[in-house]
Amino acid sequence: MPGCRTAIVVLLGGLCLVGGLAVPPAGAAGRHVAAAGRKAHKVVPATPVPAGPPPVAPLALPGMPPPPALADEASYVLMDATTGTVIAAKAPDLRWPPASLAKLMAAYLIYQQIAHGSLKMDQVVPVSVTAWRTGGSRMFISPTTTVTVDQLLHGLIIDSGNDATVALAQAAAGTRGAFVQMMNAAAAKLGLAGTHYTNVTGLPDPDMYSTAMDVARLSRALLAQYPQILKISVHKHYTFDKIRQRSWNPVLFHDPTVDGLKTGRTTAAGHCIDATALRDGHRLIAVVLGGPNWSASTKGIEALLDYGYQFYTNATIAEAGRPVGTLTDAKYEPETVPVGVAHDVVATLPIAAAKTLSTTVALDPPAGRAIARGAVVGQVTVSANGKTLATVPAVALAPTQPAGFLTLMMRRARNMF
Repeated sequence: MPGCRTAIVVLLGGLCLVGGLAVPPAGAAGRHVAAAGRKAHKVVPATPVPAGPPPVAPLALPGMPPPPALADEASYVLMDATTGTVIAAKAPDLRWPPASLAKLMAAYLIYQQIAHGSLKMDQVVPVSVTAWRTGGSRMFISPTTTVTVDQLLHGLIIDSGNDATVALAQAAAGTRGAFVQMMNAAAAKLGLAGTHYTNVTGLPDPDMYSTAMDVARLSRALLAQYPQILKISVHKHYTFDKIRQRSWNPVLFHDPTVDGLKTGRTTAAGHCIDATALRDGHRLIAVVLGGPNWSASTKGIEALLDYGYQFYTNATIAEAGRPVGTLTDAKYEPETVPVGVAHDVVATLPIAAAKTLSTTVALDPPAGRAIARGAVVGQVTVSANGKTLATVPAVALAPTQPAGFLTLMMRRARNMF
């Protein structure tokens, strides 16, 4: 959620607004600032929404409705989580302040360290004074708090706690600076060319930016590698140390098919939402950046999801091990070899195009050599309505050997008559 809170909060024990940040006062009373009562009041982003090109739907067929305009959003991306196909986009590569969407990368790295064994979910993490004093949205931990990695992940994802994020970063890398280096290295490895991190929380910094496309790609990698994040992001509330906070993700309260992922809000970034939904086994990712308020950004997310689910589907266009063609060559024994694909090929396409699928196989076998089962012998291209949906290697589904001299002579004689 937001790198800083300017939303309405319940005041228990007092609250000071300093430079746009909701900063709890020192002492026990300040720890009990509740997150209830947040209202979607309009805050115009300091970064103006640019008048860029209209949204595009790269796979749309003639006559299909256009994608949502979302004129109040700076940029957006609607992506299929399985294939990574972009269904609709508006200014997808526009660099924008990520606010607390930066915490997606923090979560990605923490889950990565858990997978590698460097961190454990039940591991107790010491809370530094630095983490305790971090401004903005908070989980309300302190140096006297006993807290685990699992609890801090809940605080990071649900509460969007800057203090939780700093504590996890220090546990993973020693210092915030070292963790930022890890974040940028991971961004480079994932191909997020439009992203640069300068802090671990998403608090405002002119040199920190991302794009709707990069947020969607990071979300897809996170869901593919560490789907357990959904067991946290789906929750509407989280209680730690008797403090119950409401999730910052407003879409969770409007759409039961949405189970994640993260939001972000600063004055410069506006209201940013990265949501994922699962309907009838089909998962989509929708990202909107720069909305004027939570209501508009939530409606934008819902418009994108509805558009994607109404007009697009995923189709298995080639199954691993099932023949899609035949390699026939008299120089081999056996003379005929079935050809297919090594892995299932799934494509995102308009529902109307699912009936127009066509598959072509172009073969280029190794001349005069044995062919092992699974060896690449060409390529398979799948198209619909004249558009190429996928091109993947064609592999031999059975082994073959060069034909012997007598076999070759008999086949030549056969072809003469």
